[in-house]
Amino acid sequence: MNTLDLGLIGISRTSALIDKNATIVWWCYPYFDSDPLCCKLLQPQGEAAEAGLIDVQFDGARLVDQQYERNSAILVSRFQDEAGNAIEITDFAPRFYLHGRMFSPSMLVRIIRRTAGRPRIALRVRPTVEYGRQRAETRCGAHHITYVGSSQAMRLTTDASVSAITHEKPFFLQDTVTLLMGPDETVDGSPREIGRSFHEMTQQYWHRWVRNLAVPFEWQDVVIRAAITLKLNAFDDSGAIIAAVTTSIPEAQHSGRNWDYRYCWLRDAYFVVNALNRLGATGTMERYLEYILNIIADTREEPLQPVYGIRREAALDEISIPHLAGYRGMGPVRVGNLAYYQIQNDVFGAAVMASTHAFFDHRLERPAGPRMFNDLERLGEEAVRNYNVPDAGIWELRGSKRVHTFSSIMCWAACDRLSSIARQLKMPERAEYWGAHASEIHRVICESAWNEELGSFVSTFGGSRLDASLLLMAEFQFLDPKDPRFIGTVRAIEKHLRRGEFLLRYDEEDDFGLPETAFLVCTQWWILALAQIGEKDRARELFELVLAKRNHLGLLSEDVAPDSGELWGNFPQTYSMVGLIQCAARLSISWDEAY
Repeated sequence: MNTLDLGLIGISRTSALIDKNATIVWWCYPYFDSDPLCCKLLQPQGEAAEAGLIDVQFDGARLVDQQYERNSAILVSRFQDEAGNAIEITDFAPRFYLHGRMFSPSMLVRIIRRTAGRPRIALRVRPTVEYGRQRAETRCGAHHITYVGSSQAMRLTTDASVSAITHEKPFFLQDTVTLLMGPDETVDGSPREIGRSFHEMTQQYWHRWVRNLAVPFEWQDVVIRAAITLKLNAFDDSGAIIAAVTTSIPEAQHSGRNWDYRYCWLRDAYFVVNALNRLGATGTMERYLEYILNIIADTREEPLQPVYGIRREAALDEISIPHLAGYRGMGPVRVGNLAYYQIQNDVFGAAVMASTHAFFDHRLERPAGPRMFNDLERLGEEAVRNYNVPDAGIWELRGSKRVHTFSSIMCWAACDRLSSIARQLKMPERAEYWGAHASEIHRVICESAWNEELGSFVSTFGGSRLDASLLLMAEFQFLDPKDPRFIGTVRAIEKHLRRGEFLLRYDEEDDFGLPETAFLVCTQWWILALAQIGEKDRARELFELVLAKRNHLGLLSEDVAPDSGELWGNFPQTYSMVGLIQCAARLSISWDEAY
């Protein structure tokens, strides 16, 4: 049975998921949003039912351990059989500096090494095309096999027997076998030497990248793994940041809440950029700023969408895929996401807040200035016009529109940050202009979204329901953490949305019924809020419970079932990994306190 006990490898262009059998069960090639060559995770049917995977057959063997090489995105799986025969499988995507620029082709490298005895293995390479409709066509050369896909051909270059791979015949592993899987081009050198050198240089790249992170004293390994995961979800080519590498992992069993997350939500990207900035990894922000500024230029005559494609595509039309049964057979499998046409008024604040840091950080190669400020002011004007206009809200309700408090707060944040930026740029008139708008929006929210009977802010103007996004009111500096209204909101959310030790997003019925699973980042927002109101010990206890829900490699999906603790939803989820960084930074003792 499929589970989310998966490891992620990638190169900020394409990513693959590998299970505990060292089977590559998900690999969109050559890009995040491409047709998956490996789709076993979503159970292909028909003639491709046994395909959509790349694995190593080692009969009678058991997994000894599976872990990342220290401070890297290189995954190592070790297996041994009852006779003591053993192998080690190293999987990674090459990423390193070469000739003064980043070398990161859409390639996976698999190195299979004999570590004991005389293991006999078989290699199965079974890519599919057109989202699992059929197996890829194969063309063989002397030392390679080309698999012809719907978007681009993938070449497997290897020092193993080509016929042993095409016929899946077992053979004795004498030393090592290397598989180079990527562009349909001739490689320059032997697979073994290329694999060895790529491994060494990729390891060095990740060690250097991690060494420059400003991590908290406690939970360092948690933060490092989360940061690497976020880095892998940022598209080098355009600066876009995807929400997850998968599509259609349901939020709960048979819920129908199956969505494609291989796109860039402006809101999610803000949280990623903010988290990586706190760690000193500013490169992702600089690339994302290029992405968001180009989108602003693209949409001068159009409203800003909540989500775009990784190449700034505006239309993400949604279709269902009949050839895939879905995760554990729980379809539908969707490609595309209709959220692109929704009205979500928080996007103005998300875009401005993601850009704000660039006006204040002197380390940046190209600090932001008046020209970027002028671009962002357009978004501020949209925020002023739309802060009290009904929308689909942060949770993307498909069947109704209301004035959502979170959207209004984000519109306030757009104006508030523009005022701060104007002061930094020594533009007092613009600072006063945006400050006045922020004050007016703040006043309206406090009057319209406060529910005296509940003693809490509520999710919609004049409403009586709560949602977990209200926990960010202090995080975004809309309220002081000690404000009784914020404390009352935290208490009310605990009362209404808590399930065990986790929080639901909301507890009202939506287009798919009542939510069943807890959204992990909401629990992390609760932890942040508890720390802000002075309940740090309690927050630390809850954080440890969240940490216990990570899979064996330190990764989280979108949701958790409060009763069983099982992970659900798309994987790995950037929101959840961001929350790990935020909570660790907020709760850790300082380096000075540690000695």
